[in-house]
Amino acid sequence: MSQLILILTTLPDDRADAIARTLVDERLAACVNVHAPMRSTYRWKGIVERDAERQIVIKTTSDRRAALEARLRELHPYELPEFVVIRPESASAAYAKWVGESV
Repeated sequence: MSQLILILTTLPDDRADAIARTLVDERLAACVNVHAPMRSTYRWKGIVERDAERQIVIKTTSDRRAALEARLRELHPYELPEFVVIRPESASAAYAKWVGESV
């Protein structure tokens, strides 16, 4: 069984739910958590920007990472989307098994 991974990205508030649903529908993710609206302050092309966003946490497996990244880049409205992969040090075997079976 491939390893459970978590992927973090941020999206405009009005796109997060639809992209989360697509990733689960296409079996690229077992689950996507869409966090509450937040404000992000960041430097982009030399200018400090401030925007409303939502962070999403995508639960998938290392085997699905490349396909998920490609699909997220197709769906994502940003020129440079955040794509941070976290490899949990440990997870319950039952949860990891469910993720593997769901993607």
